[in-house]
Amino acid sequence: MSSFFTTSTSQRKRKREETNAAPSTKRKNMSSKVGAKRTMDVPARGRRDDSISSDGSEDEPRRKIISDEEPTASSESEDEDETGAERRLRLAEQYLQTLKTEVDETGFDAGEIDRDLIAERLQEDVAETKGRLYRRITSTLSFSTAVQTSFRSLSSSVTSIAICPPYVYTVSKDLQLTKWELPSPPRLRLPNPTRKRPPKPVGRRPIKLIAKKGSKRESKDPNGQHHTAPILSIAASSTGKFIATGGADKRLIIWSADTLTPLRVFTQHRDAITSLAFRRGTNQLYSASRDRTIKCWSLDELAYVETLFGHQDQVVDVASLGMERCVSAGARDRTARLWKVVEETQLVFRGGGSSEKRRPGRRKEGDNDLKKSYSEGSIDRVAMIDEEMFVTGSDNGSLSLWSLHKKKPIFTIPLAHGLDLAMKPEEASAEATPDAKVPERQPRWITALATVPYSDLVVSGSWDGEVRVWKVSGDKRRLEGSGVVGRIEKEGGSLDVVDGAQEDGEDVSVMGLINDISVFERGDNEKDGLSIVAAIGTEHRLGRWQKVKGRNGAVVFEVQKIPRTEDPGEGDVQEEMLKNGT
Repeated sequence: MSSFFTTSTSQRKRKREETNAAPSTKRKNMSSKVGAKRTMDVPARGRRDDSISSDGSEDEPRRKIISDEEPTASSESEDEDETGAERRLRLAEQYLQTLKTEVDETGFDAGEIDRDLIAERLQEDVAETKGRLYRRITSTLSFSTAVQTSFRSLSSSVTSIAICPPYVYTVSKDLQLTKWELPSPPRLRLPNPTRKRPPKPVGRRPIKLIAKKGSKRESKDPNGQHHTAPILSIAASSTGKFIATGGADKRLIIWSADTLTPLRVFTQHRDAITSLAFRRGTNQLYSASRDRTIKCWSLDELAYVETLFGHQDQVVDVASLGMERCVSAGARDRTARLWKVVEETQLVFRGGGSSEKRRPGRRKEGDNDLKKSYSEGSIDRVAMIDEEMFVTGSDNGSLSLWSLHKKKPIFTIPLAHGLDLAMKPEEASAEATPDAKVPERQPRWITALATVPYSDLVVSGSWDGEVRVWKVSGDKRRLEGSGVVGRIEKEGGSLDVVDGAQEDGEDVSVMGLINDISVFERGDNEKDGLSIVAAIGTEHRLGRWQKVKGRNGAVVFEVQKIPRTEDPGEGDVQEEMLKNGT
């Protein structure tokens, strides 16, 4: 029996030549004249080739129809003197009218719309997985017309705040942990033509649900289930299962988010716990302490994982997002450090700059404070924008933008909250006849900092009575001011960022020192606006060296989204509504 391997080389070559002969036969059939009879070997190919090579006998009626219509169209265009652009516009309008008729007859395809929404959501998930900024929401929100509501039943300085929508958790220096429920935000209402100015909507106060209070008398009890010293920090897991609190008593307590029942008390830290942060979407926790360490915890097992060493001073703030890494602020070692937990490495970012640039704003004659340089002595606050960018706030009022690709800040806003008020001679001296010379004005610290993850929105706070909003520029190289929450900018320029609202004698948004800020979006992808919750006190959360006049408590700002309409009249009405605060 013969096979391919038993036949001779000449025969194998001959067989290949025979197989290659078929295309030449087809080419001959393709090049045959039009009226030739098609072969049965390639009927489909022959019909197609025949139609291509035909002399156009079937197209003659169509050509006659077109030729009959051309004189009419040309005559109409000549009568109307229609240009090429006008003709294209007319054809586009006819096309849109045809589409509209088809939509009215058949309706929308809900399945296709769902597929588009799912595709958009998948793109966002991919961008978030890569850890990059992918949303621009600052310009879509009306911060100046935010509705403000205060919390009740808070008698001591609120040191920290955490949100797990729709619940808010606050801790204070009087050892109290409180759970609140936020009501739905007020809606925009249509203006009443009979009234000159529509009434401003009033938000409902948060509802107090549960409160737990510790006691200093239990400080000697090693099995105590509550704090025995001021609570300095709190964090809520995004899964809505755990609440973590840390205090000056060196205790880290894990609570059930539903009932505020203590689940576990950790005492591994050797000094006060100053900040807590959950990894986004997980129950992995990072705790920062004055003992110059950061510890990692797994709350699924309620267990300690490891300790991160490196800071040369107390760690006062820590932040984290989706990846297994965190960023910390080292206070007076003037460094911010990015910890890659899996790789067991860290990146060190060194501050220590000075606010040499002159801030814009109203300036009185003879006032040289704006030209002075204020050195950075401590980095007190840090917040992550995405996995490659973060912002820090310092004791000289500087707000700095950082990137993982550079060890120095890529942009710095000096005196972000301006200078403190000038002291009076009798306040600066205890003498009966004090000298007129008073100490120089000092910058207001950045005492609170927050971001909306993977967006261009940054929020900061101090003790100037204002919650300020900043936007990351399109090229991710700058920070730009976007106004003050709950305060309308003046005509002819931006707000005075140097003196602030307190020196102007105007109403301020917040009376007191802002110790912490937490932000969350209402609805799906901020379609219902944004909520900003600020923790307020009369003294700094970490000590009593900075006291201001004000009240203890918390404030929530409901920021509405700016309506986007194509109707100019409706847009003007909604813009007027926003200006009137409705």
